[in-house]
Amino acid sequence: MITIAIPTYERGAILAETLQRLTELTPRADEILVIDQTPAYPPDLEARLQSFPIRWIRLPRPSIPHAMNVALREASQPIVLFMDDDVIPSRSLVADHERAHGDGIWAVAGQVLQPGQHEQHFDRLHFDRHRSVLRDLEFPFNHDEACDVENVMAGNLSVDREKALLIGGFDENFTGAAYRFETDFARRIIVAGGRIRYEPRATLQHLHLGSGGIRAHGDHRTSASPSHTTGDYYFALTHVRPFWPYAARRFRGNVINRWLLLHPWYVPLRVVAEVRGLFEARRLYRRGRQLAD
Repeated sequence: MITIAIPTYERGAILAETLQRLTELTPRADEILVIDQTPAYPPDLEARLQSFPIRWIRLPRPSIPHAMNVALREASQPIVLFMDDDVIPSRSLVADHERAHGDGIWAVAGQVLQPGQHEQHFDRLHFDRHRSVLRDLEFPFNHDEACDVENVMAGNLSVDREKALLIGGFDENFTGAAYRFETDFARRIIVAGGRIRYEPRATLQHLHLGSGGIRAHGDHRTSASPSHTTGDYYFALTHVRPFWPYAARRFRGNVINRWLLLHPWYVPLRVVAEVRGLFEARRLYRRGRQLAD
């Protein structure tokens, strides 16, 4: 019942390793879709990737939300499991995601262990400090207990395909690094009356490769690019009322922090990035959402 969908960009070598691991899952997924936004690979790597039992869809430009919308439209199975291209999945990942669906659940967020992390127990007050639209904004995805949540990580996320398309899939206005696009998707599920279940048994290790993917947009701390800033302001414009207190907290936190106090020569770049991101977010908000057909 599950299609695994992997959006990827300039990560051919690690993608091949991930695909090899997916062939060893018990049970395997019924289908693997690779939504590839890489212009070209060396011939030997191209041949290796083509040797796997996958459906390979090539796209001309990089966009995480667009790639995921293509996967939703193209998937042949009723559940689509989105995964990062640089992960080590648990052997029972497919079965654990499938088992967690049902009872009004539109999406299942699996456990994601970042480098150096291990599974931990967190008191609900640790991550439930906000209410309403900001609920679970800082949810720890290495938590050890299943629960309903209102946020997701796209690197280990299964969705009811029909329900996801019903709400328009992912908003393609989240450009660049697409920060907060997952949270926006989760909020629209909740507003539509769906449930999101966090299931720690559906676990994987994220290798957090230092190049390709969203890392192709560079280090947000040292760049004047709005790639890492636009998404948060756009999220706030579409969901948070009042907007300006949230925007002011974000601006202050990204211009005045410990790292920048130690590297003050980057402060002007951060100011430029925040201002550019805010203006771009306002332009996208006025244009209106760009959802899946």
